[in-house]
Amino acid sequence: MATGSRQSGIPTQLVLGALVVLVGIVLLIDTTGIYDTRPLWDYVPSLFVLLGLYALWRGGLRNFFGPLVVIVLAGAWQLAALDVVTWGELWDLWPLFVIAFGLSLVLSHFRRSPREAPADHVSNFSVFGGTEKRSTSQSFTGADLTALFGGTELDLREADVADPPAHVNVIAMFGGVEIIVPRDWNVRMEVLPIFGGASDERPRREGEHADVDLVVSGFVAFGGVSVDD
Repeated sequence: MATGSRQSGIPTQLVLGALVVLVGIVLLIDTTGIYDTRPLWDYVPSLFVLLGLYALWRGGLRNFFGPLVVIVLAGAWQLAALDVVTWGELWDLWPLFVIAFGLSLVLSHFRRSPREAPADHVSNFSVFGGTEKRSTSQSFTGADLTALFGGTELDLREADVADPPAHVNVIAMFGGVEIIVPRDWNVRMEVLPIFGGASDERPRREGEHADVDLVVSGFVAFGGVSVDD
């Protein structure tokens, strides 16, 4: 069995979870009267700027246009919230979106097909765009997939699970996650849908083995999670 190394970098869902905890702490401080946190909300756009930069870094500039739109819009929002510039002055910069779209087309020409990752564990983050990943690991252990206003596809057709079950954790908000697996895999869905859907789209076949190869868990809101072959 081939063994790959775990992907480097901070897990996306760890970053997202820490951000949610931070927002919750600020809200708690305000609602309990410990401190008036209203001035801090003027800097909320900066969080979206950081989110866009993180998406660019995680995607290695492969998912370029979506994160750049987030950065530009959030940056403009931040400047206006701090009264650095007016919304009228910002409107004059709308051609930046045309430039960003053109750059995304240029970069897509040099972009490779979906990355083949021999890593046992895959982490992928998509925001305002789509990404594709493929794992060929013969000792696949799982993945963390996050899609915010975008889509993520994970291709596992050439992968194998040495110590089943593998676990894929998904977070999809206003977006979708598709997991493509070998036809003989037994997949168990444990995704919590909130105004969304989660399903195994593969046709049922006779003689399927009882052991679970893959467990898909997490939650989806206003989007969908699907397993296909």
